[in-house]
Amino acid sequence: MGSLFLVLVLLLLLLLHFSSSLKTPSSHLCLPNQRAALLQFKNSISIEDYCGDEYYNDYPKTDSWNKSIDCCSWDGVECDELTGHVIGIDLSRSCLTGPLFESANNSLFQLHNLQWLDLSSNTINGSLSSLFHLHGLRRLNIAYNEFDHGPIPSELFTQLVSLTHLNLSHSGFSGRIPNQISHLSSLVSLDLSSYSFPNFTFDGRGFDMLATHVTKLRYLVLDRVDMSDVALTSFLNLSSSLQHLSLTFCDLHGEFPSQVFQFPNLKHIVLDSNENLRGYLPMKGWSSGLELLDLSYCGGFRGSIPPSFGNLTRIVSIKLSGNLFEGHIPDVFGNLTRLTTLKLSGCNLSGPLPITMFNLPKLTTLVLSYNHLEAPPFPNHVSGWLFTLPSLLQLDLSHNKLAGPVNRIQMPGSVQHVDMSSNDFHGPLPDSMFDLVNLTSLRFSSNNLSGVVKSDMLSKLTSLELLDFSNNSLLSLSTSSNDVNYSFPLLQNVLFSGCSVSQFPNFFRTSPLEVLDLSNNIISGGISKWEAEGWEVLQVLNLSRNFLTTLEQFPGTKLELLDLRFNLLEGPILSTCLNLQIPNPLLWSVLLISENKLTGTIPSSICNLTSLQILDLSKNSLSGTIPECLGNFSYNLRSIDLQMNNLTGKIPNSFAKTELSHLFLNDNQLEGLVPPSLANTTSLEILNLGNNKLTDRFPHWLASLPSLQVLILRSNRFHGSLPRSIASSNFSSLRMIDLSGNRFTGPLPTQLFQNLRAMREKPKGRPLDLSYNRYEDGKYTAEYYQTSVNVTTKTLEIELFKTAAIFVSMDLSNNMFSGQIPEEVGQLISLQMLNFSQNNFTGPIPASFGNLGALESLDLSSNKLGGRIPSQMTKLTFLAVLNLSKNGLVGPIPHGNQFGTFGNNSYIGNLGLCGLPLSKQCNNPGEAEPAAPSVAEHEDSQVPFWQVVMMGYGSGVVLGLSLGYIVFTTGRPWWLVRMVEKDLQYKFTAWIRRKRPKRN
Repeated sequence: MGSLFLVLVLLLLLLLHFSSSLKTPSSHLCLPNQRAALLQFKNSISIEDYCGDEYYNDYPKTDSWNKSIDCCSWDGVECDELTGHVIGIDLSRSCLTGPLFESANNSLFQLHNLQWLDLSSNTINGSLSSLFHLHGLRRLNIAYNEFDHGPIPSELFTQLVSLTHLNLSHSGFSGRIPNQISHLSSLVSLDLSSYSFPNFTFDGRGFDMLATHVTKLRYLVLDRVDMSDVALTSFLNLSSSLQHLSLTFCDLHGEFPSQVFQFPNLKHIVLDSNENLRGYLPMKGWSSGLELLDLSYCGGFRGSIPPSFGNLTRIVSIKLSGNLFEGHIPDVFGNLTRLTTLKLSGCNLSGPLPITMFNLPKLTTLVLSYNHLEAPPFPNHVSGWLFTLPSLLQLDLSHNKLAGPVNRIQMPGSVQHVDMSSNDFHGPLPDSMFDLVNLTSLRFSSNNLSGVVKSDMLSKLTSLELLDFSNNSLLSLSTSSNDVNYSFPLLQNVLFSGCSVSQFPNFFRTSPLEVLDLSNNIISGGISKWEAEGWEVLQVLNLSRNFLTTLEQFPGTKLELLDLRFNLLEGPILSTCLNLQIPNPLLWSVLLISENKLTGTIPSSICNLTSLQILDLSKNSLSGTIPECLGNFSYNLRSIDLQMNNLTGKIPNSFAKTELSHLFLNDNQLEGLVPPSLANTTSLEILNLGNNKLTDRFPHWLASLPSLQVLILRSNRFHGSLPRSIASSNFSSLRMIDLSGNRFTGPLPTQLFQNLRAMREKPKGRPLDLSYNRYEDGKYTAEYYQTSVNVTTKTLEIELFKTAAIFVSMDLSNNMFSGQIPEEVGQLISLQMLNFSQNNFTGPIPASFGNLGALESLDLSSNKLGGRIPSQMTKLTFLAVLNLSKNGLVGPIPHGNQFGTFGNNSYIGNLGLCGLPLSKQCNNPGEAEPAAPSVAEHEDSQVPFWQVVMMGYGSGVVLGLSLGYIVFTTGRPWWLVRMVEKDLQYKFTAWIRRKRPKRN
C-alpha cells in the first residue's frame, strides 16, 4: 500500500511539472509579434484630451501597454494560456477617439486568433473596413460610439460569420439593417438598440430572415429600431432558446402573438411603449422561468389579467401600465415571493385590492394608480396593512376609489414614497402615519381629509422632501408660534392648494423650501418684508386665489415663478416692488398678477427681468403707456398679457425677433397704428388687439407671420378695404380671425380665402398651444399657465381652454363690406363658426356653403342678400345656430336635417320667404321677389339683442347661445375652469349634443 502511494505522488509531481512547462515556455507568455502589433495599434490611436471620469470609471487602458512588460498582463489584454496568442481586447471606456479601422495597415487584423473585442463607450468614428479581416472574431462590442450616422456595412455580416455576440447599440450607425445579418447563423446575442427613434430600420423581410436562420439566438435587444414593417407573426419563428426579448418603442403594429409568452426558455420580455400594439395575455402555458414582463404603455393589450400569474414563481418584475385590461386583479400573488416591482397603473381595473398582494416580502414598488380599485372588505381597512410591507419603498394608489378613514398603522414599514391622491379618504390622518420615518414624499391631495397638520407630527419625518395635501378643503396647517422650534432640513416642496389655510405657517421659515403652493385658500392680509425675506431659496410661489391685499416686496432671492392672480392686491404694488433692487433678476421666468386691483403704471424696470417667459398683468386698473422696452427685453419671452386695463398711448414699435407667441393687448384705450415691428415676431401665434381705439388700415404685413393662428382686431377703428393681392403663403396657418366692429369697406378678396390653408383642410398636426408652464414637484411643465378663449354671445361669456385649440372661426360682422360673398368661402371646410352679419353684402348665398360640413353656427343677418336659400345647406348636419334674418331672401325654406329644428326668428325680415316654420304658405311660386333692404332699414329695425340671442334654435329651445364671435381674455390657472353662467352653458352643451348626429 505504501509503495502505491509513493507512485501516485510521483505521478502527480510529474503532471504538475509538465503542466507548468506548457504554460510558461519562456519567461514571458506574450509572443513578440503580438506585442509588436498591439504597440503599433497603440501608436495609431488617439486619446481624448480629457479622460478620467470617476463615475463611469473611464481611463486610458493603453497607458499600461509597455514593451518592457509582458503584453498578456497589460490592462485590457487577454492571452491564450497555452499558445500566448492574444484572444481578447477590452478597451471599453478608454477615451479612444477618431477613426480606428480605416487604415489598411491597421495592426489589429494581424491578431488572427482574436476572439473578442470590446471597444464600447468611446468616441470612435470612421470606417470599419480593417475590422473585417478578423475572421475568427466571436464577440464584438462597439456600442456607445460615434460612427457618423452611416449605414451598417453589410461586410460586417458576410465576413465575420463566426460572431456569436454582437453589440452595435448606440453606436451612431443608422439606416436599414442589411438582410445579410441572417448570415450570422451562430449568433447568440444581438443588441441594436439606440437612443432615439429611429436609428435603425428593420424591414419585414430582413427580420423574418433573421428569425428563421439565426436559430441559436438567446438575447435579442432592438429598442427604438423602427419595426413598423415587420409582420408580428415573424416573432413566432424566433428560436425556442430565446431568453431575453426587448422591443421598446419599435412602432410595432397589430396583434402580438400570445404564443411568444409561452416560449419555454423565456426569462425577460419587454414590449413597452409600442402604442399601436394589441394582444391578449395567455391564460396558461407561461414560461415557468419568466423573471421580467413589461408591456407598459402599449395601449392595446386587452382582456383580464390571468390567474396563471400565480404560477410565475420566479417573476421579479411585472409592468403592465397603460393598457386596456378589464375586471379584477386576481388574488394569486401569494406565491410570488421574488416579486419586487408591480406596476398596473391606468389599466382600467376594478374591484377590491387583492389581500395576497400585501404578503410579498421583497416587493419594493407597487403602482396601481389610475384605476377603479376599492379597499378590500375587512374591518382594518386600507391603512392597517398598506404601509407594513417590509421592503416596500414606493406605494402609489392614487386616482382610485379607495374610501374611508385612514386607520392606525400597526407596524410602520420602510416606505419612502406614498401617493394616495384622488381617492375618497376622509377624516384626520392618524399620528401613526408620521411614524413612517423614511418618507421622502407624501401625497394625499384631492381627498376629503380634515383636521390640522401640525409641525410636531411632521418633525419625525426628517427625510421628507415633498408634502402634498392639496384640495382637501377641510384640512389646515398649524400656525402655532411654537412651530419655529421644529426644523425640516430637507423639505423643499409644500403643496396645500385648495385647503383651509388662513395664514403662513411659521415652520416654513425653518425649511429650505423651493416650491410653495398655498393657492385657493383663505389667506388674507399681506406679505410683509419680514416674511418675504424668510423664503431665501424659494423658486416657485403660488398664492393665487386668496385674499391678499398688500405686498411689500417680492419674496426670496431665487424666485423663478410668482403667481398672485385672483387676489385683492391694490395700489401701485407693481411699481413699488419692481423699483426695489430685485436679487437675481435673471432667474425670473413667470410673473402672474392678473385679476387684482393694481393701479399705477407699468414701470420700465420690469425689463430688468431679462429671462422672463410669461408676463400676465391683465384685468387690473393699470394706466399709462406700455414701456417701450417691453417688446425686446427678453428673447425668451413667450407671452405678454396686458388686456383689460386702462392703458393708453401707442403700442411700442420696438418688437424684436424673439420667442413671443402670445400677445394680448385687448380691452384697453390704446390708439394709433399697429406697430410694423410686429412683423419681426415670427413665432407669434396669437395676436389680440380687440376693443381699443386703434386707427389704421388692415395691417397686411401680419400675413408674413408663418405661425399666426389667431388674429383679433375687433371693435377698433380700422378702415379701408382688405388687400386684393396677397401672396399664396400668407395667413396659411390662420384658424381664427375676428375683424368685427370696425369700418372695413369694399368687397372680400377671393385670394384671401384661397390662402387660408388651415381653414381649408381638416384639422391635423400640432394644435394651437394655449398652455404654458405648470409646476409639479418643483418643475414647471407645459400646462401651468393657460391662455383662454372666450366664446361670447349677447348674454353669455364662456371660457374655453385647450378645447379652443381646435375651434376654427371667422367673424367679419358689423363692418361695411359690400359685394357678393365669394364662392371660395365654401372651401373653408374646417370652419365651425361664420359671422358675416351687419354688412352690405349682396347677391345670393353661395351654394358652396353646403361644403362647410363642420359648421355649427352661421350668421348672415342684416345684409342685402337675395335669391333662394341653397338647398345644399341642408347637408350641414352639425349646424346648431342659424340666423338669416333681415335680408331679401325669397322662395321656400329648405327642409331636412338641421333645417327642421330652426324657428321663425332665423328668417324674420325676409318678406319673400315662405314655408315652415313661417306661417306664410308657398302658394304662389311666381310671386315677385321683394327688393333687398337698405342699410337704413337695417338700422331702424334692429331687433333687440336678447331677441337676436333667442334666434336659431328649433322646437321650443330658448337657450339662445349663438356663437357670435371669438374674443380672447386673460390666462387662467389650469385648475380653474371658470364660466359665467356655468349652469346655462352646461344645459346648452347638453342640448347641442342631443340635437346633432354623431360623427362617424
